[in-house]
Amino acid sequence: MTYVITQNCCNDASCVPVCPVNCIHPTPEEPGYGTTEMLYIDPDGCIDCGACLDACPVSAIEPDYDLPAESLPFLELNAAYYRDPAHRDYDPTPYKEPAPRTWTGAPTGPLKVAVVGTGPAASYAVQHLLSQRGVDIAIDVFERLLTPWGLVRFGVAPDHLSTKNAAEPFGRALRSRNVRVFLDVTVGEDVTHEQLAERYHAVMYGVGASRDRRLGVEGEDLPGSHAATDFVGWYNGHPDHAASEFDLAVERAVIVGNGNVALDVARVLAKDPEALVATDIAEHALEALRASSIKEIRVVARRGADASAFTTPELIGLKEALGPRLIRSADLGALGAGGAPLDRYKRDLIEGLPTEVPDGDRPVVVLDYCKTPVAIVGDERVEAVRFARTRIDPGTGPTSVTDETDDVSAGLVIRSVGYRAQPIKDLPFDEERAVVPNEHGRVVDPSTGTTVPGAFVTGWVKRGPSGVIGTNRRCARETVDALLEDWEVGRLGEPTDATDVTSILPRVTDLEAWKALDAHERTSGRAAGRPRAKVADRDAQLAVIAAALSTD
Repeated sequence: MTYVITQNCCNDASCVPVCPVNCIHPTPEEPGYGTTEMLYIDPDGCIDCGACLDACPVSAIEPDYDLPAESLPFLELNAAYYRDPAHRDYDPTPYKEPAPRTWTGAPTGPLKVAVVGTGPAASYAVQHLLSQRGVDIAIDVFERLLTPWGLVRFGVAPDHLSTKNAAEPFGRALRSRNVRVFLDVTVGEDVTHEQLAERYHAVMYGVGASRDRRLGVEGEDLPGSHAATDFVGWYNGHPDHAASEFDLAVERAVIVGNGNVALDVARVLAKDPEALVATDIAEHALEALRASSIKEIRVVARRGADASAFTTPELIGLKEALGPRLIRSADLGALGAGGAPLDRYKRDLIEGLPTEVPDGDRPVVVLDYCKTPVAIVGDERVEAVRFARTRIDPGTGPTSVTDETDDVSAGLVIRSVGYRAQPIKDLPFDEERAVVPNEHGRVVDPSTGTTVPGAFVTGWVKRGPSGVIGTNRRCARETVDALLEDWEVGRLGEPTDATDVTSILPRVTDLEAWKALDAHERTSGRAAGRPRAKVADRDAQLAVIAAALSTD
């Protein structure tokens, strides 16, 4: 028997150090870790000890004898990783995570750190700060919303419930006696970076990337054309997007881009709404999907199938959800020569999809390739997307746009071509890369090449929108280590204002508010047979919190 990692893998690598034979790769110290689609268990190296099963925070590991039929492709996927010569001859010595340092040369007195954000990047940073030895640390966490967890709550698709379990250890960290949490505080508006810098040795930002990238084509802002960030926020109950409206009384939706978010959007649009009842999808989205008239969702990519941006686990998950309703276009682009076993396996899965629309009235999803959007067409709203044919050299080589165009009728367009971080007030920002300039998490002023004292970043605002939830664990560790090194050698100045930050906040909403809202959502969800019934409107959230806390 061997254990198998499946599509819910969060990549945080908690399973790696507990493996006694080092058969789970890539490890956090290997070059491919930052870009890997998931982690893989070597079927020939696994000794069936089960240690990884208990360590996995999202229940992504299963024994091979217990795999449901739809998960059987993961047996081959895990094995395919080790067919690559570069991954075969690993050292069987158990991998050890770097041990927390004991900081013996640190200054006396508590290290005061402000952490902005409560998503994975910020939460992993809090965890790593709390794990240090020889340091008395006081951490204040600031969150713009009334709800924590960022990407876990608002980015993970509602039908990926086990992935949301990644937030459980984050909750334990925020409940530590060394941590205070201030919700409903927008840093840059309610309190400035300068005010925080006066009160803390260091201010660390883990605020993610919440803006969408633009297509830059005519008609992009027509009604009916939306960013994936808006659509995902809408169905996940994000307060900023709860009032958004999407016309689903159309026959075809076109999704431009084919990353994991694009596949999430396609799956939510195509799935039987009743199959989403048992998830935490926002109620307003569930009702809209029940009334949807969409018959086809076309996921369109500029390159060929060899360069599909979605991960193989997401493709397997989509096929599991839709079965024969997942089809592909006839032209997948030129087949590249060679290629890694994992890339060939993904291409084989795509080639194995049907090309004909099955009988039935449920929506189909079409994976379409070799098309570049040149315009969104319509008078008063979206009527079609104009695509130019893309000429592709074999494999993932250069592409060129031809003069051959075609209008694909559509009433809904979702642009899913990437995310961008927003500038942070009072810190430098690289508009081209959409990140805060930094070295190992230390914010750098590009005009002088010097670090901004006491300012740090982690997560997507640090490195760009790459990786998944667990990838932020190593990223946060690097930033925290840089912060502690600066503190140990005296590069962090002492706070200049001794007044508590609560004296300058317009309101103090602590973790008790979230506990009240969380309990309400869970209780309401159970009554409806759901894990939680999200309260999406901010005023409604405040009302729930006020009612709960007034009775305590």
